[in-house]
Amino acid sequence: MTAATPQRWTLRGAHTEYTVTVPAHGRWLELVAWGPHGVSDGPSPVAYDGPVPFLTAGDAAPIEYATDADRPFSGADLVIETPAGERRVGFVHTDVRVDADGRELAVDFADAVTGLRATVHYRVPADTDVVQRWVELTNDGTDPLRVVRAGSGGFCVPTPHGALLSHQWGQWAQEFQLSHVELGHGAFSIGSSQGVPGHLHVPWLAVRDTAEPAGPAWGMALAWTGSWEISAERDTGGLTRVRVGRHLADGPLELAAGAGLALPVITGAYSADGLDGLARVWHTHQRLLAGRRLTPRPVLYNSWEATYFAVEAESQLALARIAAELGVETFVVDDGWFVGRNDDTAGLGDWTPDPAKFPAGFDAFIADVRALGMNFGLWVEPECVNPKSTLYAEHPEWVYSVDGRPLTPVRNQYLLDLGRPEVAEFVHSTVDGLLRRYDIDYLKWDFNRPRTEPGRPGGIAPLDLDGAHVANLHRIYERLRRDHPGVLIEACAGGGGRTDLAMAARADVFWPSDNTGPLDRLAIQYGFLHANAPHLLSSWVTDAPGLFDPRPRTLAFRFVLAMAGVLGIGADIRAWTAAERAEAAGWIARYKEIRDVVTHGDVHLIGGPDQARCAVQYTAPDARQVVVLAWHTGRLDGAGLLPSRPVRLPLRGLDPAARYRHGDRHYSGSHLGALGLPVQWSPTHDADLIVLTRD
Repeated sequence: MTAATPQRWTLRGAHTEYTVTVPAHGRWLELVAWGPHGVSDGPSPVAYDGPVPFLTAGDAAPIEYATDADRPFSGADLVIETPAGERRVGFVHTDVRVDADGRELAVDFADAVTGLRATVHYRVPADTDVVQRWVELTNDGTDPLRVVRAGSGGFCVPTPHGALLSHQWGQWAQEFQLSHVELGHGAFSIGSSQGVPGHLHVPWLAVRDTAEPAGPAWGMALAWTGSWEISAERDTGGLTRVRVGRHLADGPLELAAGAGLALPVITGAYSADGLDGLARVWHTHQRLLAGRRLTPRPVLYNSWEATYFAVEAESQLALARIAAELGVETFVVDDGWFVGRNDDTAGLGDWTPDPAKFPAGFDAFIADVRALGMNFGLWVEPECVNPKSTLYAEHPEWVYSVDGRPLTPVRNQYLLDLGRPEVAEFVHSTVDGLLRRYDIDYLKWDFNRPRTEPGRPGGIAPLDLDGAHVANLHRIYERLRRDHPGVLIEACAGGGGRTDLAMAARADVFWPSDNTGPLDRLAIQYGFLHANAPHLLSSWVTDAPGLFDPRPRTLAFRFVLAMAGVLGIGADIRAWTAAERAEAAGWIARYKEIRDVVTHGDVHLIGGPDQARCAVQYTAPDARQVVVLAWHTGRLDGAGLLPSRPVRLPLRGLDPAARYRHGDRHYSGSHLGALGLPVQWSPTHDADLIVLTRD
């Protein structure tokens, strides 16, 4: 059917609604309003039907999914090219389907010239304030088509006074750096062409109006573990449109006659309470993605920073004995356990335990660890291969390559072409075989290089290498979770190079950075928690200094910092004194008392790492307990020799009339909200864990 009169649909979340319409002309979908319940009952804040000199109507319209015929000048989501090089696909609305509870919507469009069909999907998961969107393309024509741009959609946000964009930039060892950009006019873009989300930017963006930085906030994130792009453009009428989707780093995709292409899910989030409230919306969504796997994570020890590649049974067991005494629950052996692996130049691909390092056998070693009362975990990097390995000698054709061109080693390794069925089967069978052969409860899956070669031996082209790699990676994770439901999987990519909503739905925890220096890590975790829930945040206590802020901090600071998510230890605990070990055991015991609240509680981010006050508040779902983790970030005020007052941490979401106690101190909810929880720093007291219990 073709629309003759406007059609309109509203999807409702826990506290929000998202309303779209197909105008009478039927050529596209438009946003009506996006915000709290009832926001659609009134004139649309983004609609426009006035004059558009030197533009088209679509360039100024709040289009949900735009082709280059709809928005030829202000940015399209989809660009299609025919074999003759012609573009400008123009859709007409043909059908719609709405589910019974009004949480899912599918709107169909078709192009009569090329035979291309597009179904624009919407879904609002129950008990959330997010809207998930994706597009399915089908070529019903007789000729192949080329997909030149493969965006999943555009989010339209009213920003009458200017757009305040928040994003997270970084590099290796400095990920998740939260930054803000005012966009008066023009465009802002971030992305990755590395075949992974990467360290440079996070596939996440937040938009606020510059006049209300603490007010309404709209967020966008991408569920895609490959190359991606997000761009925001504000027009002269005050509309900011954010395009989100895949970045086709290798060139256009081929869409053969009769073939289909599903574009990645993009997710929008809304909160009336600024970035802090937006973070809680993302946390709720990710907890629901985890489903039944959302349980408090075990305290782990990882041996990497203690031994690096010098892995052998006796030194690992020496660490394990101490870890068990401290209260650690899972012992993870990192890189260096397999044959040929004495440094990073050899061994990747040959996933057999080295008998020289485990002379009594790997089974016996694992049994010794488990006899100490701990579970066992193992590091793997199954998508990569060293040139010096049996796997590469037998299957050099399995790595990405361009005929006649030299391979590009990164960290002395190549990347396996996971899109090839035989490679995907090798990777799955390798990991699955380890989990079936050995008593493993925890898997750290690493990925230490991007893809550099856009090809496959034989020069077969064009291929969707990025899409095939991502699809098989996701399938392998899903098969492992199905067949080994008791194994926790930590996703790592040289730190935080592989964090997106698709991985959040498949991995149990993320490793956000290889940098464990205390003040550096504080900034990394502050950004991370704006986009990710605490159950995904793996954090270790180590002895490492900061790379960017080397100011020393106490062991207490490092423990309180690591408690903000999933507590781990990575230091060489053999070198810790008896007093340090005793202190560590005390912190671990306290973490076990609060981790359920950290896992499930409402999070409020207080201050920041560049401010005098910096804390994270976790309020239990039943509001009976409030956990506050606080850190001293800057200078002292006279160190007790001059007049000074405690730093105050304003707590959020408490009942003003209720009373809360911490030890022998009592506070009203009104006091904690209006004046704040007092904390006093000194040269030896630079962090605190405070648990408030409601009377």
